[in-house]
Amino acid sequence: MKRTRGRAKVSILTAAGLAAALVAGCTPNTGQGVAPANVPDAYDITVWITDTLPDRVERMQAIAGEFTAETGLKAELIRVPEHEFNQTLTSSAAAGNLPDVIGAISLGNVRTLAASKYVNPEANAAVIKNLGEETWSRRSLELTRDRGRQLAVPAASWQQVLYYRKDLFAQAGLAAPTTYGHILAAAKKLHTPHLAGFVAANKAGQPFTQQSFEHIAQGNRCELVNAQGIITFDSPQCVGALGFYSNLLTNYSVPGIQDISSVRSDYFAGRAAMAIWPTFMLDDLAGLRSDARPSCLECKLDSGFLVRNTGVVAGIQGHGGAPPAHFGEISSWTVTNDSDVEQARKFVEYLLSDGYSKWLSAAPDERIPVRSGTAAQPSEYADTWRAMPVGVGKREPLGRFYSAEVLSILLEGVNDLSHWGILQGRGDLAGAAMTELPIAEAVGEVTAGTADPSTAASKAASTLRSILRSLN
Repeated sequence: MKRTRGRAKVSILTAAGLAAALVAGCTPNTGQGVAPANVPDAYDITVWITDTLPDRVERMQAIAGEFTAETGLKAELIRVPEHEFNQTLTSSAAAGNLPDVIGAISLGNVRTLAASKYVNPEANAAVIKNLGEETWSRRSLELTRDRGRQLAVPAASWQQVLYYRKDLFAQAGLAAPTTYGHILAAAKKLHTPHLAGFVAANKAGQPFTQQSFEHIAQGNRCELVNAQGIITFDSPQCVGALGFYSNLLTNYSVPGIQDISSVRSDYFAGRAAMAIWPTFMLDDLAGLRSDARPSCLECKLDSGFLVRNTGVVAGIQGHGGAPPAHFGEISSWTVTNDSDVEQARKFVEYLLSDGYSKWLSAAPDERIPVRSGTAAQPSEYADTWRAMPVGVGKREPLGRFYSAEVLSILLEGVNDLSHWGILQGRGDLAGAAMTELPIAEAVGEVTAGTADPSTAASKAASTLRSILRSLN
């Protein structure tokens, strides 16, 4: 359905402005803010965007403008910050004013839309079919599907990864920390009073703690819930992952509470041999942020020392030969069920093809492509991503600082990527758990020594059961 907006050009509205418009649309006509019935449509489609930082909005404006030049279709862009998404969605749905396209949304928000039947699976599937399903990462499609229905079109990933000191590993003759066994062996051998073998978050009450633990736990087949809707966080796999994480942080790490800031600081200062952090650290590690730069002793003489001597591991393998896995997020675009389907589909197809590289380049460390190329040029987007500049202020190409091996690990990392609750159809549970944080509390208890892994896992599982009952 087309909407009358009054300006025949691409615009940027805020969620607050949208809410005001919705209120105006529900009040009697006072002569203000209501367009006459004979005003021609100004826009062909309306697009919500959840990346609302100014430089990213500017990039989307440019893409939308190029889309209009290419197709003649005008797109209205409305900024909906992530923290306002659910409220704006509820208000817009109640007013019968959903947009045609929504992006770039998290896996949790995709499931929220799908649960309310706001997505158009056929249109999303058509985008993927038209552009070539084989050009997408298989795992990204699995994470955005439910019983064969394509809930959204995956666009990019960010990942939690394990950073490690390649130079120290080489000197000690250690294998890359890709398994529980290799991680523990390295932590034991490299840990000294001046160097922590391993650092990661353990502060209760913080989502980053849950994400860091999930990065370790996924490789051990630890899940919140199974496909039958039964909470499984008190399983041997989860208890074992908690015990492994606790052992590392209790015996081979820095003492006390660790959080998102301290973990990065310890690694940057040369006080840690391994650290868990998202791919957002790529530009920081390269010294491209004035507020977060490596500060190790060697870094003072050679600003590139730490980035040259850092390796990354995406998927981690736990006990018992489980397949490698790790935590991460997929950003997706979806056509809604209240859309002008053909125009909306064309917009998403344009974004994932002609506009794709420009969209990725707004934040390459947060937007690792899940579509590597086209049928004719299978590595086109991956090759372009490798050369994209990153940084805040000063920007340099990723390939200047990171080896082809490191960038390949990140590009291929989406193939191991997992996310609690999504493949089991309970993304709502994962979202609620991230709000109430019983798992972060369990991590805090075991690393503080106030509970053993089994007790902490049972307590967290009990809370998750209560959450699940309320959701059901």
